Amino acid sequence: MELKGRNKVSASFSMSSMTDLVFLLLIFFIILSTMVSPYTLPVDLPNSSNKSKEKQNIAVRIDEDLIYSVNNQIIDKSILEMTILTTSIKGDERKVILHVDKKVPSGALVEVLDMAKRNEWKIVLATKP
Repeated sequence: MELKGRNKVSASFSMSSMTDLVFLLLIFFIILSTMVSPYTLPVDLPNSSNKSKEKQNIAVRIDEDLIYSVNNQIIDKSILEMTILTTSIKGDERKVILHVDKKVPSGALVEVLDMAKRNEWKIVLATKP
C-alpha cells in the first residue's frame, strides 16, 4: 500500500510581490529626491527641547533693529566677518551660535550664513525651549 501526500510543494517562485516592492521603493526615492534641495546652506538646527553638546566659541546676535553684536559687544555690520575671524578661539574649528530675533528679515540672516559658508564655520541657530 503506497500512501501519497495530498499537499504538493511548488518549487516556483512568484516575482509579482518583489516587483511591487521595487516600484514602491522607486516612488519613495523619487519623491524624496524632489524634497532635498542641493543649493541650501548646511545649517545645524537644534531641537528646542535639547541643548547642544558642544560649546560654541562665538555668539552672534542680531536684534530686530539690525544691531549686530559678537560676544555681547556691539559692532558694525561691515566688520562682522573680520571680527569673527579675529576673535580668539580654541581649536581649529570656529563654532558660531546665532541668536536672531523673529522680526529680522531673512536677507540679514542669509548674509551671515553666506559668511559662514565662505569661511567654513559651524553654525547653530538658537531657539527658545
